[in-house]
Amino acid sequence: MPIGLILMRWDPKISTDIISKYPEELIITDETLMQIYAAHEYTAEPGMISLMVGHLNIASYYTGGDKPLYIVLLLNLDDDPDAYEGGLADVSRIIIQNYEDQAYLEMVPFLFQRLSAYPHLNQEQALALTYEDEINRLLINRLRDEGVVSKSELKVWMKEKYYRGFFDIDGILIELIKKEIIKESSVKGMPSELIFLINDIFTIRRPPIKILREPIERGLPESLVATYNAEVRTYFQNYRPSEEDNLKLIKILTDPQLYEILKLLRISIVTRSSIEKLRKKGVDDIDGGIKKLLENKVMYMFQNGQGTEYYALLSDLQVSLVYPRYILNIILHQYDVKSKSDGVLIEYLNVLEDTYRPYKPKTNSKK
Repeated sequence: MPIGLILMRWDPKISTDIISKYPEELIITDETLMQIYAAHEYTAEPGMISLMVGHLNIASYYTGGDKPLYIVLLLNLDDDPDAYEGGLADVSRIIIQNYEDQAYLEMVPFLFQRLSAYPHLNQEQALALTYEDEINRLLINRLRDEGVVSKSELKVWMKEKYYRGFFDIDGILIELIKKEIIKESSVKGMPSELIFLINDIFTIRRPPIKILREPIERGLPESLVATYNAEVRTYFQNYRPSEEDNLKLIKILTDPQLYEILKLLRISIVTRSSIEKLRKKGVDDIDGGIKKLLENKVMYMFQNGQGTEYYALLSDLQVSLVYPRYILNIILHQYDVKSKSDGVLIEYLNVLEDTYRPYKPKTNSKK
């Protein structure tokens, strides 16, 4: 578990300069900050470094570019700094996107909470965090259109498309490879390695089936069951998936406090007092969390004759990897118009076959 977060910059007049830190009582010496700065200077590249300074275990990320910042995460001795690299890259982009008006300064406690949870995210949270990032979406959407792109071409294209700040394209690709969204491979005769889309990210709302099957056992008074069924049915009769709506869902999954409330709603229909108990799990803004879930049609609030409020899941969220079958049509088209070489397309088919094997249904073979 991380100890604290420091945002630092280099000022030639005063040396290292702490812009913000969390928690406020966090103490770190100027000598340690200079060692962090020197370690980044030695690598001479944006990105993450890790180092031990006395009893401090440090993971530090340098943004580079025209908004150079050092994002310093202080860890316990038994923490693995590499486990936080993707999270630091994610946080660095959030900071750069909110740099001009210094809005990122108010976000530091939230960013620390987000970083702390990063190594422990389950698959849906990890995928949501991936898709929430604008750069990842640009890259994935390009691969949805073409399936395979050379790494060198992709780097040039990404820099042209995203000109608002620093991003570490190699770090992004490594994270997408780890999540089994893309695969990197080489083909004889190609001057650059190739990036293949092997799994797509699927996002949608779905009815809370488990709750609907046994609402009374899950905590809803019998007098409200018919109303609950009607509300869910009405919502999904009018529901149309969209990218805009998907991004709203993503933000719920990537907000640690909202996710705690969502987890509770997935198993129970609860009163306000039950949600209040989540304060022990770090949910400080109960009112704000309830408001966001109601506004985004994830939660529905009922009231019985005595005025007791009940909170139930109106629509659940699903974010998962899916095998991109549509890519086969793209490959056929590319073969017909000769937009990709035969060697590249054959390699892509081999890559997709290797990826598809875990999806194949098991059949009993007759001897």
